[in-house]
Amino acid sequence: MKADVTRSLVLDASVPLAWCFEDESAALPEHVLDVLESGTEMLTPSIWPLEVANAMLMAERRKRITNAQATAFLQRISKLPILVEPIPSSRAFNHILPVARQHQLTEYDAAYLELALREALPLATLDAKLRRAARSAGLTLVE
Repeated sequence: MKADVTRSLVLDASVPLAWCFEDESAALPEHVLDVLESGTEMLTPSIWPLEVANAMLMAERRKRITNAQATAFLQRISKLPILVEPIPSSRAFNHILPVARQHQLTEYDAAYLELALREALPLATLDAKLRRAARSAGLTLVE
């Protein structure tokens, strides 16, 4: 972790998706957006952009949003100070997989949990199963 970069939390894909869809709005995503807009950087594993883009694609296919709306949303969030950390295969196989097994998570969700544990950062997520796993692991959750 770079000493000159301030990271306040690990951000999972569920939070920015709530920014896009009004019916998924809640206090936590609004709080995280306020923190982001104040210039605080967030950290995510490298699966994050794929998860967010895939959610936009699925919303387009379900006619929940248009291609133009998805594109505009993705352009907006790509400008936010969200740092995407690579996941080398050795970390996926030797560190994230055991976390997934221990907490009965998907490898994808475990990537967020493992990152938060490794960096000793709070986790921002709306995913109930991931929130339970984070609490079980002794992590602080962004409320």
